[in-house]
Amino acid sequence: MKNPRIEMSDTATHWQQVWTTKQPEEVSWYQDDPSPSLEMIQAAGLRRDAAIIDVGGGASVLVDRLLDLGFVHVAVLDIAEAALGKAAERLGPLGDEVTWIETSVLDWRPVPGLFDLWHDRAVLHFLTEPADQARYVEVMKAALGPEASVILAGFAPDGPEKCSGLPVSRHDAASLGALLGPEFRLVEERRQDHVTPGGSVQRFQWARFIRTLP
Repeated sequence: MKNPRIEMSDTATHWQQVWTTKQPEEVSWYQDDPSPSLEMIQAAGLRRDAAIIDVGGGASVLVDRLLDLGFVHVAVLDIAEAALGKAAERLGPLGDEVTWIETSVLDWRPVPGLFDLWHDRAVLHFLTEPADQARYVEVMKAALGPEASVILAGFAPDGPEKCSGLPVSRHDAASLGALLGPEFRLVEERRQDHVTPGGSVQRFQWARFIRTLP
């Protein structure tokens, strides 16, 4: 039986509930060291004044590490205000240097062509409906400039079927490339066994793409 689509208002409520009842280190996707993300971002060879957006970044410490590396135009988008609030509180005054965007990625209307790199660890995999996946790619294309980079990570084909109690779509690099379309070229892929705070292993697929057409 096909999983029913979760309406965006319900999705926002779900994630707000998660982040108001749990600390960042208590959720299964928590990383104290986002090294796969950082390694791929650094491999993209960006200038320090490049514009980076972390989609679904929430309370992740990736934004801290990017600021530590000297990146000066970093945005974090998340549907849950509570998640963004935890990150901003952790950063203190440094949080004033970050652009915080509270919205669903499917509802976002980005400034066209603003960003040089799009990073998403485990947002796209929650989109199980083809129409939502297509809308995600539409928003991503609008947000990115020419020759921009895209880094996507989510559960691999042999990874879990659910995350945070919600169904997910599992991908390999080929299926991610098919979703993005021919204007994005795959330049790097890797697998990762993410160990959750509870000790479970979640198999992740990572892929980095470069936009080759305007």
